[in-house]
Amino acid sequence: MRISVVIPVYNEVDTISKIIDDVLSIGLEVEREIIVVDDNSTDGTKEFLEKLNKREVTALFHSNNRGKTAAIKTALAKASGEVIIIQDADLEYPPSENYKVVLEPFIRGYADVVYGSRFLGVHRVFLVWHYFANKFLTTLANVLYNTTLTDMETGVKAFRAEVLKNINLTSKRFGFEPEITAKVFKKNLRVYEVPIVYCGRTYQEGKKIKPIDGIKAIWSTLRYRFLD
Repeated sequence: MRISVVIPVYNEVDTISKIIDDVLSIGLEVEREIIVVDDNSTDGTKEFLEKLNKREVTALFHSNNRGKTAAIKTALAKASGEVIIIQDADLEYPPSENYKVVLEPFIRGYADVVYGSRFLGVHRVFLVWHYFANKFLTTLANVLYNTTLTDMETGVKAFRAEVLKNINLTSKRFGFEPEITAKVFKKNLRVYEVPIVYCGRTYQEGKKIKPIDGIKAIWSTLRYRFLD
C-alpha cells in the first residue's frame, strides 16, 4: 500500500518541521509521500518549506490565502497514494500515535473512509465550550444522516484515494469538515471511526478556530444536506 499524507499549513513555523519528521519516522510497512500546501503563510513557514530538501516531501504554495479546502484540493492533484490521510500541521494530532490504527481498516479492506475520534481515545481535557460545539455539530450530522459519529470535526481523516478525488469540494476556511462529512454519507460509503491521541492546544499556543467558524459549520451541515 502507498499512502499520501496531505498537510495544509498556514503560519505553523514552530510545528511544521516536527510534524513532517514525525510522519517520516513512523514504522509503517507502506510507501509514503507527504504533500504540504502552504496557504500563503507570513511567519516563516513558507521560507522553511522552500528550503526543505526531503525526497518524500513535496511542497506546494498558494500565492494568496485560500483556506483549508483549497489547500487540500491543490494537494489532491499531486497525490499518488491508494489512501490519503488529511493531517493538520500543528502538533494536536501526533502521527506516530495515530496512523497505525487509522490505516488498519483499509489494510483489512472494510473501509472507504476512516475518522480518528478524539473522544474515543486519549485526549487533553480542556475547552468545554469547544467540546459542546463539536458534540452539537456531530449530533446534527448524525440526525441528518442516520449515523453514529462521535467526532465530525476531527483533524485526522483518511480516505481511499478514488473516493476523495471524486468528491467535489467547494467550502472555505474550516468548512472542509462538515462538507466532507455530508458528501461522504450521501454516497453511502463505508465509514469507520477509530480512537486517536489528541494533544489539544490553547489559543495562546496557536489554536486558530473561532466561534464564528462554529456558526458557519452549522450552516454548512444543513446546506450540504438539503441544498447541495
